[in-house]
Amino acid sequence: MRILIVDDEQQMLKILQAFLTKEGYEVVSAHDGEMALDIFQEHVFDLVILDWMMPKKDGLSVCREIKSMSDVKVIMLTAKNENEDEFSALQSGADDYIKKPFHPGVLIARIQRLLPNESLFKFEDIVIDEQTKRILKSGQDVNATKTEYELLKALAIRKGQILTRQQLLDFVWGYDYEGDERTVDTHIRRLRDKILSDAIRTHRGIGYSLEV
Repeated sequence: MRILIVDDEQQMLKILQAFLTKEGYEVVSAHDGEMALDIFQEHVFDLVILDWMMPKKDGLSVCREIKSMSDVKVIMLTAKNENEDEFSALQSGADDYIKKPFHPGVLIARIQRLLPNESLFKFEDIVIDEQTKRILKSGQDVNATKTEYELLKALAIRKGQILTRQQLLDFVWGYDYEGDERTVDTHIRRLRDKILSDAIRTHRGIGYSLEV
């Protein structure tokens, strides 16, 4: 699971990044609202943790823009302590709200509540088994490669959302991959042949989505 943390306090960023990394999450950080939006538009995330008070763009504005582009989960952090502030955060689209200071364990519990924690993803007669790293169709292993497995999982987690080729490259091959984006097309074609389903939709000039 990949998490974007946005906070203008460098110490807070370091603490959260260290704690979440230890818990097994992949973490990317940004120190202001504009930087956060630039990063979010270029990469795929499962969760965004946003500080309210930031330079350039505050957390409420960033949350609204993120929610206009995606249904990604958002947790708002704030040093404010007013009930109307919590209401404003939730009205902006935030899925949860935590007041500073907080115990890191509280944040982890909130994250686990928001993110899918099932070991199986299912659609049609297809199962994506996270424990065994296999794709099953009607109970039979389709012998998917690791790349094909990760591609289908990335699409399944964000079903209904169009992922660009670059986003899929980042999610499956990693940020530092420098190969041709068309390699995604080749692996998607092989994956379709194995699962025998038209659930993976092509969006010409954009990318792919899982529609079930």
